[in-house]
Amino acid sequence: MRFLTTFQMADFFDTLVSLSTAFVFGALIGAERQYRLRTAGLRTNVLVAVGAAAFVDLAMALANADGAVRVIAYVVSGIGFLGAGVIMKEGTNVRGLNTAATLWSSAAVGCCAGADMIAQAGALTVFVLAGNTLLRPLVNAINRIPLDEGAAEATYQVVLTVDADAMSELRDTLSETLEKAHYPVADIDIVERTDDVVEIIATLVSNTVESKELDAVTSELECMPGVRHATWDSSTSND
Repeated sequence: MRFLTTFQMADFFDTLVSLSTAFVFGALIGAERQYRLRTAGLRTNVLVAVGAAAFVDLAMALANADGAVRVIAYVVSGIGFLGAGVIMKEGTNVRGLNTAATLWSSAAVGCCAGADMIAQAGALTVFVLAGNTLLRPLVNAINRIPLDEGAAEATYQVVLTVDADAMSELRDTLSETLEKAHYPVADIDIVERTDDVVEIIATLVSNTVESKELDAVTSELECMPGVRHATWDSSTSND
């Protein structure tokens, strides 16, 4: 058997270190995505990181650095197809871009691990986690800045993350609460996140929105039984 003549314990141990590193760092990134109930969660990010590490490690073993560089180029483009699978268009909005970018970053972590750049893989993991967690308050703060309606057409949405068995009742409650606050609803979408959790997304009729009023509405909704999280955001069609 060729295996008996080519097997080297040192090389095998090196591969184990690379794959283990990719597994651990991919799990850290994926755990944050899983907590946020994103489409690509813990297992997906781990598999992306470990798969990228395996391909790069194999190329390093067969063709040294030149082979690894070629494989990394294919990994970068290949992950793009995987990322496209988690991007969803809902009406005028596109969801999943951040999750797709996280998958791309997990692949980069795996490539670093496969190339035996363990410290670089760890540093990249820290930056990815920081981007998905530490920047979240800043994003929320920016989204709450009143838009100049004369220069941009704004779309406002109220999003409830709720238990699936309470979805029908909370959908009606959301609509009634917004109507009571003088924010009529143009459309309501339901997005399944897991078997037990769904998102109710209410798109408001174009109107002048006061951030403090919507903050009060979401705070009231978040206290209702079956509601796990309530928030609102805005988007604009003009740069």
